[in-house]
Amino acid sequence: MTDNTDTGPRSHAQDNAPQWRLENEQNTLLMVLSGTWQARTGAIPVFPKDGLPKTPDGHLSFQTSGIQAWDTGLIAFLWDLKRVAHNAGISLDMQTLPGPMRQLLELLPEAPDEPVHHKQPHTPLLEAVGGHAIASMTEVGVVSELAALTAKGAVQTILGRSRMRLSDLLANTSDAGPYALLIVGIVNFLIGAILAFVGAVELQKFAAGVYVASLVGIAMVREMAAVMTAIIMAGRTGGAYAARISTMQGNEEIDALNVFGIQPSTYLILPAVLSLIITMPFLYLYGCLIGMLGGFVVSISMLDITAAGYVHQTVTSFGIGQFIFGFVKSIVFGAFIGLTSCRIGLKAGRSAADVGIAATRAVVVGIVGVIAIDAIFAVIADVLGI
Repeated sequence: MTDNTDTGPRSHAQDNAPQWRLENEQNTLLMVLSGTWQARTGAIPVFPKDGLPKTPDGHLSFQTSGIQAWDTGLIAFLWDLKRVAHNAGISLDMQTLPGPMRQLLELLPEAPDEPVHHKQPHTPLLEAVGGHAIASMTEVGVVSELAALTAKGAVQTILGRSRMRLSDLLANTSDAGPYALLIVGIVNFLIGAILAFVGAVELQKFAAGVYVASLVGIAMVREMAAVMTAIIMAGRTGGAYAARISTMQGNEEIDALNVFGIQPSTYLILPAVLSLIITMPFLYLYGCLIGMLGGFVVSISMLDITAAGYVHQTVTSFGIGQFIFGFVKSIVFGAFIGLTSCRIGLKAGRSAADVGIAATRAVVVGIVGVIAIDAIFAVIADVLGI
């Protein structure tokens, strides 16, 4: 006989504790239950996995007359017993249980269902490559359509027939322009200073330190100011656009605009894209000047160059065509960052986690896209001889 009761004096609370014991009567197991079996007491025991001995007839009956009160805690205990009995090849005599207790226990399986492992189908290489290619071309088409709708909205704005609010455009322009001057200035100043330092170390070996001004000026005007400013805006403003639109998507604000017949491309995307197109050229010019200032500070402190000589060498090192080239690049960068960020926000999910995912994806796509577009512009400049 197996007994889980204790010997010795007991308190009243211990007398009401859930107790069970096994008795062997005429080669048949008898489970004797007594006490209060309620889950809220936290005293429900766990039936051991090896708690059932082998019997000739393999049956187990119950005696429940000693149970004072019970709830699902007793059912959980009996379910453990039921699974152990199933593994041991012992059948339970359910008829010896009270009706409600028996009905609840019969609803539970003798063993929990095994988890189903779905084998992932193997996709052939060509099919996977083709699927990614089609998805990429589809996304390019969607972004192009979004750009066309935005351009149409811009034309309607010029004609005074757009639904875009001027306050939205001013708010986006203020956020993308004046509020970004500090970070754009710091980064471009440091880039100019680094270029001047590296150039001074190398050019001094050939007594050509004066050409540091040309190096910094051409590098900032032609490449670094536009690219670094675009990368900053992709991380600062592009991520913010994607997070804002994805939050609106989760709050069903985009659905509300569509219900009222208001195109998101005009109401939300157009102010965001126009603000970047307007501010990026000015930030580019600002970055050029600040970058040249960084090179000026380093050159004056490291080289035997006068301020007038540095300025003269900078002015004569490049023409207006270089500024126009960088100006056009900055506009393209601004349009690309605005469109891709808004598109990523529109296709984001509706949970809080999707907001962070959309912001991160917008930053990554913006930075990689800016560098790729800059490579295309480098090829175009080489073909045109700029």
